[in-house]
Amino acid sequence: MKQEQKTRRSAPAIMARLIGLVRPLLHIMLAAILLGTVGYLCAIFLTILAAESLVDRNAALFVPLVLLAVLRGLLHYAEQYCNHFIAFKLLAIIRHEVFASLRRLCPAKLEGRDKGNLISILTSDIELLEVFYAHTISPIAIAVLTSAVMVLYIARIHPAAGAYALGAYLIVGVGIPLWNGRRGGEAGMTYRNDFGALNSFVLDSLRGLDETLQYGQGEKRAAQMNARSEELGRTRESLSRMEGAQRALTNLVILLASFGMLFLTLHLRDRGVMDEAGVLLCTAAMMGSFGPTAALSSLSNNLNQTLASGERVLEILEEEPLVAEIPRSEESAASAGMREAETGDKFVSPVSESRGTAAGAFTGAAAERVSFAYGAEEILRDCSLEIRPGQIVGIHGPSGSGKSTLLKLFMRFWDVNDGRVTVSGRDVREIPTTELRDTESFVTQETHLFHDSIANNIAIGRPGATREEIMEAARKASIHDFILTLPQGYDTEVGELGDTLSGGERQRLGLARAFLHDAPFLLLDEPTSNLDALNEGAILKSLAEAGEHQTVVLVSHRRSTLRLADVVYEMDGGRRS
Repeated sequence: MKQEQKTRRSAPAIMARLIGLVRPLLHIMLAAILLGTVGYLCAIFLTILAAESLVDRNAALFVPLVLLAVLRGLLHYAEQYCNHFIAFKLLAIIRHEVFASLRRLCPAKLEGRDKGNLISILTSDIELLEVFYAHTISPIAIAVLTSAVMVLYIARIHPAAGAYALGAYLIVGVGIPLWNGRRGGEAGMTYRNDFGALNSFVLDSLRGLDETLQYGQGEKRAAQMNARSEELGRTRESLSRMEGAQRALTNLVILLASFGMLFLTLHLRDRGVMDEAGVLLCTAAMMGSFGPTAALSSLSNNLNQTLASGERVLEILEEEPLVAEIPRSEESAASAGMREAETGDKFVSPVSESRGTAAGAFTGAAAERVSFAYGAEEILRDCSLEIRPGQIVGIHGPSGSGKSTLLKLFMRFWDVNDGRVTVSGRDVREIPTTELRDTESFVTQETHLFHDSIANNIAIGRPGATREEIMEAARKASIHDFILTLPQGYDTEVGELGDTLSGGERQRLGLARAFLHDAPFLLLDEPTSNLDALNEGAILKSLAEAGEHQTVVLVSHRRSTLRLADVVYEMDGGRRS
C-alpha cells in the first residue's frame, strides 16, 4: 500500500509512539532532563544574580556568579552526552527492528516496492530521528520544568508578573510551534517522500546505465533527474521560508514580551506595589529565561521533517506481513537442540537425517485444488499435483501459466486463496517456518549475489560450511573450474549485485548454494535458462544424481531440460493438465 493512500497520524501520536521506544533508557532520559533543567536555571540565575549585585552593590556575589557559569558548562555537557547516548543507542535499536520487520514482510509485501525509498528510510529517515531523541524529548521537559520554576520565582515577586510570564512562555513554547507545525507538516512529509522517490530514481538509473547509454537516453534521464531535484529543492526552499518566518516571529515575541514585562513592572511600581529591585529582577528574569522555550519553538522547523521520517519508520515497524511466520514449537526446538549437542554443530543436514526435519522424514508434497491470485489477477485456478519422495518432477508451460508461483506457494512465500499445499502430508500453513526452510531449497531464475567473496556467497546455503563442502557444491553446479581461474579463486570478490559475473555464472552459483543446503526437497525455477548446452548437461547430471536421495521439482520451458524428469506436468492457464 502506498504511503500517500494512508491517513497520516497526528504529530502527538507520532511523538508518543517514538517516546515509547525510550522506555529501556528511561533512567538516562530522566538524568538528561534533570541536568538540563538545572543547567538552564544556572544560566538564568547568572543573569538574575548579576542584576542583584547591581542593586545591592554587593561584590560578594562575584564568586557565586563564577560558580554558576562553570556549573552551567558542566551540566550542559553532561545533558548533551546523555541525550546523544540515548539517540545513537536508540537509532541502533530502531535499525535492528526495521530490518527485522522487513524480514517479516518479505517477500510478499516487499515485491515491487521501491528499493531506493526503503534505503532512504533505513538511512536518512532513521538518522533524522537523532534530532528527535537528542534535541526534542528532553528539551520539551526541560522547557516545561524551567518555565514552571521561573513562573514561581517571578510570581513570588508579584502574581501579575508571574501570570504575564506564564502567558509569554506558552506563546513562545506552545503557540508558535503548533502554528508552525500545522502549516509545515504536509510539506515535511512531501519532502521526505520526494527524497525517497529521488533515491529510487537514482538507484534505478545506475542499475540501467548500460541500457541508457546504448539507446541514447542519457540526456532524457538527466533531464528527469534535474526536474526531480529542482522540485525537491523548491519544497526545501518552502520549508526554509517557514523556518525563517518562525524564527523571526519567535524573536519578535521574545522582544515584545521582555519590553512588556518592563512596562508591566514599571506600572506596578507606579502603583506602589513593587520596588525598583522588583522591576529589575522581573525584567532580567524574563529576558534571561526564554532559552528553553525558544529552543522548543525552533524545534518545529526540523520537527516537521523529523515527524515525517518517524511516521515512515513507524509504518514499516507496524506493517503486518501477508504471510506470518510460524514460530518453532518447543518440542521441535528441543529436538534440534539435542541433535546440536550430539553433533557439536549448529547445522544438521536434512539429508544426513534421512531427509527429515524436526517434524520427521520427508514423505512427498502436493498441491490440492489450489487457487491463487496476485490481487485481482488470477494465476492458479483449481490446480492439483502430487510429488512423491525421490522423484524428479518436471513442470512445463508457457510464460504466465503459474509455474514459478506454484514453487513460491510450496515455499510459503504466499498463502493460497483456496485449496492447500502440503509438505510431508502437513499443510505448509501449519509447519514452523524454520522447519519448512530446512526441508526445502529454492533456486530462482535470477540469483542475487552479495558484494562479498564467492565462497561466502555460496556458504549462504549453509552457514559454517567448510571450504571443502563449498567446493563440492560448486563442482555439482559446474562452476568449480571457472572459480579456480579467477585471480583469488574462491576468495574473489564479486561486484555489487554480481555485476562482474555473467548471468550463467550467477545462476550456477545459485545452484551451488542449493546443493550446499542439501535439503530433501529441491525446487528449481528455470535453473539452466542462462546456460550453454555443455554446462546444462553437467548440471542435469548432478540433478539426476541428486534425485537418488532428494526430491526435485524442475520448472523449465525447455523440453531438453525436462528429459530427466520421472513425470512432467503441463501448466495451461493456471491449471495443471
